[in-house]
Order: sequence, then C-alpha cells, then structure tokens
Amino acid sequence: MATVQEELISLFTAIDQAFVEVQSQFPEAVKCGRGCDDCCRAVFDVSLVEAVALASVMGSLAEDVRELALIRAAEAAAAWDKLDTGDSTDDLAKGRIRCPLLGEDGLCICYDARPVNCRTYGIPTVIGGAGHACGFSGFESGIDYPTVNLQQLQDILLDLSVRLAGQKEGGRRWPVAKVLLAPDEIFAVLK
Repeated sequence: MATVQEELISLFTAIDQAFVEVQSQFPEAVKCGRGCDDCCRAVFDVSLVEAVALASVMGSLAEDVRELALIRAAEAAAAWDKLDTGDSTDDLAKGRIRCPLLGEDGLCICYDARPVNCRTYGIPTVIGGAGHACGFSGFESGIDYPTVNLQQLQDILLDLSVRLAGQKEGGRRWPVAKVLLAPDEIFAVLK
C-alpha cells in the first residue's frame, strides 16, 4: 500500500501531466513560462499534506534562501491577516500577496513541492460550478475547454491530510506564509 507521501507525489504527477496535456492542445492559450509569476501572487491556503511537503522542503534549502523566504513570509502573513480578518473590503479570491516562495530569479524555491493551486494555475479549472482561468491566459469565455476539477483535487488532499492527522487536524488549512513561519505547528499535528 502506498504511503500518503507517495500518493501526494502521484497526485502532483497526474496534475502536472494534465497541465502539459492542456498546454499541448492549446499552446496559444497557456501563457505560463519563465518570468510569469501571476500565480505566485494569488491568495489561497493549503491542506495539511501540502503544508507538510512545503515545510519539509524548506528545511533543506540553503540558509540564505530560507532566511529571505522567512522575511517575505512575515510580510505575506501580515497581508493575509488583513485580508482574512475583514479589515479589508477586498474579496479573498481577488487579493494579491507575493508568495514568500517566489525567489529573486522569479522562480519557486520549493517548485517540486508546490501546492495544487500553483500546479493548476494557467489552465482552466472549475470549483463550486464556477470556471476560472488565469487572466493572462488566452482562454476565451464561452468556449469549452478541458478543465481541472479543483473540488475533486481538494477532496483528495483532505483525505490524505485526514489520514496523516485525523479528522480535526487533517481538515485544517494554512496560508503558505504561516507554513513557513510555524513549521513546528504543522509537524505537531501529525499522528
């Protein structure tokens, strides 16, 4: 039987393959590439299993890279709290916060452990019956495209997280910045 970690890697691999498939079918519409970091400014939180993967990779980074990410994480956490506590009239989904994992070179410092939202950004997705696509993509409204069902992916992540830590702790979610700032809290909830 596969471990939760192995299942997460399989899920990430399947998502990456789906992205490549859509990109190969609609190369003019998928605008993702080196230097485009719109997805690195989207506001979202991650499941426990994704948080564990990120916290694990962060621990293996060079100290200077990790220190800069922690400085940026503190800034991002403050911005998140402002959005999340209602101090801002902005809709959370429309908020923009620079991901603390975005390196100086415009690339993700934890690319292999990047969350599902990062992996699907740039191709059409659907969640709660509403379709979404990156604003910089060439996907046109009113045209049918293959889509990734984010709810199904979130359900799988929840199942993996519950298997790691039980129902209560497995259902918790964290902003990426808070994962980086409090990795001990993440690891403490594991069974």
